[in-house]
Amino acid sequence: MPILNREEAQALLKKVLSYSKADECEVNINGGDSGNIRYARNAVSTSGGITQSTLVAQSSYGKKVGVATINEFDDASLEKVVRRSEELAKLAPDNPEFVKNLGPQQYPAESKTFEPSTAAIDPKFRADLVAQSLQIAKENNVIAAGYMDNSANYSAMMNTSGLFAYNAATNVDFSVTLRTEDGKGSGYITKAYNDVNKLDVVAATKVAAKKAAGSASAKAIEPGKYTVILEPAAALVLLETMFFAMDARSADEGRSFLSKAGGGTKLGEKLVDEKVTIYSDPQNPELPTSPWNGDGRPQEKINWINKGIIENLYYSRYWAEKKNVKAIPSPDAIIMEGTNASLEDLIKGTEKGILVTKLWYIRSVDPQTVLQTGLTRDGTFYIENGEIKFPIKNFRFNESPVIMLNNLDALGKPERTVSGESGINALIPPMRIRDFTFSSLSDAV
Repeated sequence: MPILNREEAQALLKKVLSYSKADECEVNINGGDSGNIRYARNAVSTSGGITQSTLVAQSSYGKKVGVATINEFDDASLEKVVRRSEELAKLAPDNPEFVKNLGPQQYPAESKTFEPSTAAIDPKFRADLVAQSLQIAKENNVIAAGYMDNSANYSAMMNTSGLFAYNAATNVDFSVTLRTEDGKGSGYITKAYNDVNKLDVVAATKVAAKKAAGSASAKAIEPGKYTVILEPAAALVLLETMFFAMDARSADEGRSFLSKAGGGTKLGEKLVDEKVTIYSDPQNPELPTSPWNGDGRPQEKINWINKGIIENLYYSRYWAEKKNVKAIPSPDAIIMEGTNASLEDLIKGTEKGILVTKLWYIRSVDPQTVLQTGLTRDGTFYIENGEIKFPIKNFRFNESPVIMLNNLDALGKPERTVSGESGINALIPPMRIRDFTFSSLSDAV
């Protein structure tokens, strides 16, 4: 089924709702096309594409809720999925956290999430970009393993209370790891955009190739506390563990790093360095996201941390009603303010420290302090007197992003990156951090 435009989606959802006999009914539909190409050992290994569409009908009688899903859109199937959701609702127990459907909502102007040039990507286009990346690998005598995927999709929802929401989006992700022929050096880079015209695979691959060659003769240094410079992709995998734990209910119930001993939350308190301002904005031109949340709530520009102070938490509609506060939805992406300093500027301003390209295999140690553990890899370098002196062997780290952001020394210029753990996109700066804890050496390359 092709991507539906606003009018087509609206007409289809109206038809589905016309079959409803329940007290309330909500219908969600999403679908799209995606393609991918994978390469390893300097040759393409797989290529593929996926087209899919899904429709979900949710019916309720009082506080009883039933949900059914379908991927066929003829009239008989559409009526069948509504009937099935009604049957399930009648069999269900009351949902103690039931909230009634939202009525009509006012959404901000649609974000620039959909780019026709990205939607037009075909297998040849992907293959041509990968050929450019492989050429850089061959010229530098390194071995490439990479992955590129692109998507064009839409989502829409409508309910019997008059709500209708629609958004279409495109995305392209590219990542590549380059290894020296002896396997001792490794470099990595990842990029993601809504607009494929912003993706420069040649420049990205050159960065990874330089790191691979430069990290081949790594030296071991003692674990301990070091000043580190985290590149955006490395910083994000730690930052997201804190950002997506800013749920009000967890904080209110004492299960969060934002819970206070004895009750209450840290909302309104200064938690991290005053240089830290983190927000979300669906209209940001570098990182546009959907103007509405998955349950239909409008997405607005929201400060989550403002100059180190916890300014907002996100709420489910049920918890917001219980606490009699505005139901602020969780955002789709992270934006963090920085400066105009480049990564090179941060390095030049470092007397002694470590440059980290990537953190991976992130695991939670303590949810109430957001303590994480994981490993560095794909290019870790020792800095002295403002210059990269030599590559170093990788470390295991133990660090909390809350502590990390209290030891913040300097920020660079924000750039768009993508998490190697969750796949979310962010616009964040490189960061120079004091007293980052490396607990042991690692044999990872």
